[in-house]
Amino acid sequence: MTYRFFTPNPAKAATGITAEVYRQLWDDFIGPVPTFQALSPVPEVLAATWALMREALLAGDASRVDRELVASTVSRANRCRFCVDAHVMLLHALGEHALGEVIAQGGTPPEPRHAELAGWAEASRSPKAAGWTSPYGPEVTGTLLAFHFINRIVSALLDPDLLPGGLQRSPLVRSVGGRLYAKTARGPKEPGRGLSLVDAGTTAPPAWAGDSPVGVAYVALRNAATQCGDLLGDVARQTVTATVRWEDGRYPARPSDWAVDLVRDVPGTDRVGTRIALLAAFAPSAISVGDVALWRLSHPADADLVRLVAYGAITATDHVAQALASAHL
Repeated sequence: MTYRFFTPNPAKAATGITAEVYRQLWDDFIGPVPTFQALSPVPEVLAATWALMREALLAGDASRVDRELVASTVSRANRCRFCVDAHVMLLHALGEHALGEVIAQGGTPPEPRHAELAGWAEASRSPKAAGWTSPYGPEVTGTLLAFHFINRIVSALLDPDLLPGGLQRSPLVRSVGGRLYAKTARGPKEPGRGLSLVDAGTTAPPAWAGDSPVGVAYVALRNAATQCGDLLGDVARQTVTATVRWEDGRYPARPSDWAVDLVRDVPGTDRVGTRIALLAAFAPSAISVGDVALWRLSHPADADLVRLVAYGAITATDHVAQALASAHL
């Protein structure tokens, strides 16, 4: 596994809130995986991302199979190969070998209930066009939102291969890997532990979450990642927000050219940052070494790159969440 633009500090060197996130990852998941290590330069975003994923995907009484199906299907809709492979492996860990391979191969699950759930997850990529909302509970809905955010972080900051040469794409390797993690994947997790690491402020949880800790975790992530937009000026942020609303998840045919055209009227000092944020929202794997090199001329810290990507990712994710808000008015 390699990182695209920087190498995070080793997990054993972590301190403070980052070390506590890693401890929870060891206890409740499969350790401090690259996704979370990539976020480690910005501990408040790292902690909120983990809190949302833990409370939505791992804790509570909702079917873990349903949630892993949502995680892998949303990842497929967002073209995040890394996350598809990881969560197909976890479907194997839950004993759902055939279902995992159907998702990995781009198919539709044969069981009607699973097919309906996968179709719902796929449709969330373009929520306005699909008239998308959620008939599902907070854990399933929160899993979908968590992976809209995580997919973009992963595609921007990590190479797509979990294993050398893409070995994780072998059904045999996925099945063996699933057996290794079966005990961890199937163990129950009590809700609420992830919230000990985050502060949602005074913002009320969204109506779709009810009184579930998933809602508090989502608000904490939205607040932390949205504040990262302070790296950009008002015009730049308005450009990102308006584009996300207007384009509604459409994949740019030529992402680099598309982003260049959109930032022409943005003040010069913000153009490269706006470009990276837009790509993070729509086509994060298209962020290039050249883009990052230009950004680092004025923002050399790894943390500022992570913040910028997180801002683009949460803007796209909250566009999906707003469809839920509208349905509850």
